[in-house]
Amino acid sequence: MNHTQVRQEPPRPIFRNRHEAGRVLGGLLEHYRGDPDVLVLGLPRGGVPVAWEVAAALGAPMDTLVVRKLGAPGHPEFAVGALSIGGRIVLNDDMVRALRLTADQVRSIARDEAAEMVRREAAYRAGRGPIEVAGRTVILVDDGLATGASMFAAIEAIREGEPKRIVVAVPAAPESTCRELGASVDEMVCATMPTPFRAVGEWFWDFTQVTDEQVRTLLSMSTTGTAVPRIDAAATIRAAAIDAPGGVAPSQVLEELIGDARFVLIGESSHGTKEFYRARAAMTRWLIEEKGFTAVAAEADWPDAYRVNRYVHGRGTDTTADQALRGFERFPAWMWRNIEVRDFVTWLHGHNAEQLRDDAPQTGFYGLDLYSLHRSIQEVVQYLDRVDPKAAQRARIRYACFDHVVGDDAQAYGFAAAFGAGSSCEAQAIRQLLELQRVAIAVDELEPFAADDLFDALRNACSVRDAEAYYRAMFGDRVSSWNLRDKHMADSLDALANHLGRSDERSPARIVVWAHNSHVGDARATELGGEGQLTLGQLTRERHGRDCRLIGFSTCSGTVTAAEEWGGPDRRETVRFALPSSIEELLHDTGNREFLLRTDVPGKVGELLRQPRLQRAIGVVYRPGTERQSHYFHTRLADQFDALIHIDHTTPLEPLEPTSEWIAGTTPETYPSGL
Repeated sequence: MNHTQVRQEPPRPIFRNRHEAGRVLGGLLEHYRGDPDVLVLGLPRGGVPVAWEVAAALGAPMDTLVVRKLGAPGHPEFAVGALSIGGRIVLNDDMVRALRLTADQVRSIARDEAAEMVRREAAYRAGRGPIEVAGRTVILVDDGLATGASMFAAIEAIREGEPKRIVVAVPAAPESTCRELGASVDEMVCATMPTPFRAVGEWFWDFTQVTDEQVRTLLSMSTTGTAVPRIDAAATIRAAAIDAPGGVAPSQVLEELIGDARFVLIGESSHGTKEFYRARAAMTRWLIEEKGFTAVAAEADWPDAYRVNRYVHGRGTDTTADQALRGFERFPAWMWRNIEVRDFVTWLHGHNAEQLRDDAPQTGFYGLDLYSLHRSIQEVVQYLDRVDPKAAQRARIRYACFDHVVGDDAQAYGFAAAFGAGSSCEAQAIRQLLELQRVAIAVDELEPFAADDLFDALRNACSVRDAEAYYRAMFGDRVSSWNLRDKHMADSLDALANHLGRSDERSPARIVVWAHNSHVGDARATELGGEGQLTLGQLTRERHGRDCRLIGFSTCSGTVTAAEEWGGPDRRETVRFALPSSIEELLHDTGNREFLLRTDVPGKVGELLRQPRLQRAIGVVYRPGTERQSHYFHTRLADQFDALIHIDHTTPLEPLEPTSEWIAGTTPETYPSGL
C-alpha cells in the first residue's frame, strides 16, 4: 500500500528568544508580583535578558550575580564545578573523580575563571557595591540548566547573605536537575523539562550569544515603578468566546469552521470526561447529517472497532450497541464501553438503517490504533480460513512465532525481542502483510462486502506488523514508540479514506476522528514536538493541508474517570484546579463556562495564544500528586488547534460496567442531608 509522502519539518523550539522565555517565567512567578521583598538576579550573560523580563513582570528590582562555570581541561563544555563571588567553589565530585582531576588542576581552572569573573563584575556592576539580600526573597534566573553547577554555586553565594527565601527559575532543564536543585531551595520553577535533555539552545528559535554591552544596557533599565503592565488576557479571550452550550457551538459557527474539510479531528483533554464525549458525539452527528461524513475513526484498536462497524451497518451477530462494544476488553475498557459511546452507536445504527431505506450513503465506525497484536492475528487467520484455507495455514505458521515466544502477552514479547531474550517476529509479520497486499493488487473487482472484508484483513495485518515494531520499541526511548503509534494511526486514516473513496471518486471520503488532544493537536506547537515527537494531527496537516481541521477540548476542574496506574481499576478522581499560568486557568478566568475559541482566524486571540502556556493532558491514568510533571506541558495553542472548546467544570464518564471503586467514588444525591 502506498502512503502519502510528506516532507518532515524539523521540530520547533518552544521559546522564540530569551525575552519570551522570561515572560513565560514571569507568569509562573505571578504570585510574587508586588512583593516589596523580591529581588531578581540574572546569571550572566544568557540569564540576564530572561531575568529582566521576570523582574519587569513582577515589578521587582533586578541585578546580576556573576558565576563562572569550571570547565574540564580540554573539554570546557563539561562542567566540573562552578565559582561564585567571594571565591566560593562548588564541585561536581562525580565528574572530578571520573576525569581524575587533581587539586592543583582544579585550582588552576578556578584561577583562570576568577580573573574572568573579576572582569565581568567590573564591566556589569559599574562600581556598585555588593548585593544586599538579607531578609529578601531572591529569585535566581538563568536561560537554562544542564548539570546545574553554576546555579548551585549561585545558591551557595546567596545563602551566605541570609535571604528570607531562595527561588530558582529557568526556562528549560532536565527533570533530574530540577529535582536536585529543588531540594536545596524554597521554590524551583522549571518551565520545561525535556527528556532526553540535549542542550539548552534547542528550546529557543533565537539563542544568539548575549554580549557584555547587552547585559550593561539591561542592567541600566529599571524594572520597578514602570513594570510591564499586566495584559488582561481573560478579557481578550472573553470578547472572542463563542457560546457553546454543552460544548457544542452553533451550526453556523461549525459551518464556517469546517467548510469543505475532509478530515475533522476532535480531541479531549482526558479519556474519562462525560462532557467531552457527549459534545464530540453531538458534533459528529451534525457532521454526518449536514456535511455528509461517512466514517468515524477512533483512537481504538481496529478489530474491536470493526465489530462496532459491522453492527452499525446491520451486519454481524450483535443485536444491540452494548453487545457490539463488548469487543473492547483491553484496558481501559471504559474508554469505549461507556454510556456516551453506547448512545452514539445506537443512534448511528438507526441512522444507517434510514440511509439504507433511502439508498443514501451510510457511516462506519473504525479504529486507528495498534495495540491489538493477537486479536488482529486471529482476524487475519479467520478471514483466510473463509476465503483461502491454504493461505490460512501459511499465516498460522508465520504467526506461530508470537505464540512460541510468550503466548498472548504482547508487552512481554516486546521485552524479550528488544533485549535478546527471544526471537523477533518482524520478518514473519511483514511476509504475511505482503502476501495479503499482493492478493489485493491482483483482485480486479470485488462485491462491496467482499472488498470490505479484504480491507479489514489488510488493516489487521498492518496492525500486526506495526504492533510488533511498537512493542519492541516501547522498551527504548519514549519518542520512538510514540511516533510509531501516531504514524500508524495517520497511515490507517489515509488507508481508510482511500478505501471509502473508491466507491465514488467524485466525492472523496470525509472522516471525523476521535482521539486525545495529545494526538489530535499539532506536535510542532508543543514542547513535546521539540523532542522530536510527532502526532496524528501534525501528520494529517502535513499530508492534507486545509483539508483537515483540528479541534481540542479543555477543562479547569471537576471529576474524571481514570486509573491510579496502568491496568488498574477505573475510579472517579477529582481533577485539581488548573495550575497558575496554564491555558485552563486563563479560560476559567474569563468567567464563561462553556465556549468555543477559533484560533484559525487572524486577531488578538491568536496572537495571545501563540505565547507558550502550560496545558494539561489526562490520559487513562491520573496522578494528581505529580500533576505538573505527569500531566502538563507547554504549548502554543493557536498553532496546536484550529479551535478549542472549553467546559469549565466537568464530570466523569460513566462506564457500562463500573467497578466497585468507581461506584464508591460517587456522591449520593441526598448528600449531605442523608434524606
